[in-house]
Amino acid sequence: MNILVLGGYGLIGDAIVGRLLRDGHHVTGLGRDVGDAGRRRPAVRWIAADMSKLLAAEDWLPVVAGMDAVVNAAGVLQDGPRDRLDAVHRGSVVALVAACEQAGVHRFAQISAIGADVASANPFFSTKAQGDRAVASSSLEWTILRPGLVIAPAAYGGTALLRALAAFPGFVPAVMPRQPIQTAAVTEIAEAVSRAVAGSLPRLAVDLVEANARPLADVLLALRAWLGLPPARVVPMPAILGRLAGAVADMLGILGWRSPLRCAALAAVARGVTGDASAWNQVCDRPLQPLEATLADMPANVQERWFARLWLAKPVIFACLSLFWLVSGIVGLIRQEAAADLLVSHGVSASFAHLSVLAGSAADMLVGAAVVVRSLARRALLAMIAITLSYLAAATLLVPGLWLDPLGPLVKTIPALCLVVVALAVLDER
Repeated sequence: MNILVLGGYGLIGDAIVGRLLRDGHHVTGLGRDVGDAGRRRPAVRWIAADMSKLLAAEDWLPVVAGMDAVVNAAGVLQDGPRDRLDAVHRGSVVALVAACEQAGVHRFAQISAIGADVASANPFFSTKAQGDRAVASSSLEWTILRPGLVIAPAAYGGTALLRALAAFPGFVPAVMPRQPIQTAAVTEIAEAVSRAVAGSLPRLAVDLVEANARPLADVLLALRAWLGLPPARVVPMPAILGRLAGAVADMLGILGWRSPLRCAALAAVARGVTGDASAWNQVCDRPLQPLEATLADMPANVQERWFARLWLAKPVIFACLSLFWLVSGIVGLIRQEAAADLLVSHGVSASFAHLSVLAGSAADMLVGAAVVVRSLARRALLAMIAITLSYLAAATLLVPGLWLDPLGPLVKTIPALCLVVVALAVLDER
């Protein structure tokens, strides 16, 4: 079959693509940034497109032409510079369903979310439910799947945060540790989609969750054991700390960073990530496996421990770099006379010395501000490397004695340069 998978390089979408390829289907993936996906999955035909801009059936007709089935695994957590909840979850789905009906696409599998409800005050859940309603009211052979907390070998967003909390040194911090959670293995979600596109499932909207719920604290402890780390106590964090973290994450969202600590994610945990496993059990020959079996099927190694420990360090690294370069630039402006005098004392003309100090301070502040903007971060980090090497080269030529200065103004630049390299290494989000 020819199958179109929307969001085919996401946490769930990539697993679906892999399963459909193993089933022998011809898969087309659609997403905004498909460059990396094309290199990782060359067997897939990739289409670069923004779903939030495909809001009419005519926009989708060229995409769905020749398709036998469509799988929608795309989704966004909340509105941001690149993300529009209503457009992605509702508007584009309404247009896509209409295009599928016109083009003769037979089957449609929709990946929804536990808690999707048109009456929800949370825009994530209400828009998801509106998209589900468009699918369910269509003439297509549809299946709507609502997974619980998805556990996969890869980790993005919320699952990455849980791994990081589980790997916290000494104790496991948790906001709302008693909230009930039911998990779902990404492989079983992919299997359900495989059955849906094959036509072996009836029209139904169903939760995909393990049989029994467990507290969030138990999920964290299971992940910590899976990582091979020593046992630790779960320490409940004050609710106000969670709200503060959510507010900061929302601000970072404006700058393009997609933190799983945003208010929409915290609201999802607050309501509990639970569903009804019985409906799936009635149409499937076996229930979904529990968390313990899911983790046993994907043993952790050193790379998982590295990832979990570095994940929480990443925002600290970027905050330190931003602060370091901003302060450096501000100090240069405040003490520009002293900085210029140092250059003049080594034979540099006064006018060139003042110009160099002003230009250097402006450059420092510019990259310090740019590094916290997600779309500019990579260029800012590369600029930091270039500026630092320029500083070191100029100082070596003009003031070589600074290398032997007891306070080490040049020597101390080397660790800062290494931190920039680390930031570049951990910049990618998926």
